[in-house]
Amino acid sequence: MALKSTIFKAELAIADIDHGYYANHAMTLARHPSETDERMMIRLIALAFEAWKLQALCNNDGQLAFGAGLSNPDDPDLWLRDFTGATKLWVEVGQPEEKPLAKACGKADEVRVYCYHHAAHVWWRGIENKLARYDKLSVFNIPSEQSLAAAALAERSMQLQATIQDGALSLGSSRANMQIEPLKWK
Repeated sequence: MALKSTIFKAELAIADIDHGYYANHAMTLARHPSETDERMMIRLIALAFEAWKLQALCNNDGQLAFGAGLSNPDDPDLWLRDFTGATKLWVEVGQPEEKPLAKACGKADEVRVYCYHHAAHVWWRGIENKLARYDKLSVFNIPSEQSLAAAALAERSMQLQATIQDGALSLGSSRANMQIEPLKWK
């Protein structure tokens, strides 16, 4: 018998001062049995960083949603589609291989990777030259101590406030507050 996903509910209030985007997002996150709290929270952080594009690229007439992720390797972890169904943004979390990223660059206007974990530096050294040719691709690293602190905020029912200013994310709940400052690698 296969293990089922664990369901998390999140209410995320985003105040993106850098882009003038202010909105509340109520969402359901299905955490795959092999997914950690850390990875799930990085997906949520990626959504916070990219949510302003819903307004900027789609004039609020699109859908920003989590993909099937680990359940379907052909789906992104997060995507933004406009009302025509065109994929404006494709987001991967973790340390994906070159081939899926090349496919994503062919399907979307913009592709972003949010890598994390202490092994991300090793992954990046091995793949950096291969990814240099993809103009649509951006790669960000969330430092390990920050991604682990984000994992500590994970609860089955979350109410989070995300404030983005000067490229940094302040993420807080009733239990704790933390800073996320991604490093742009590409």
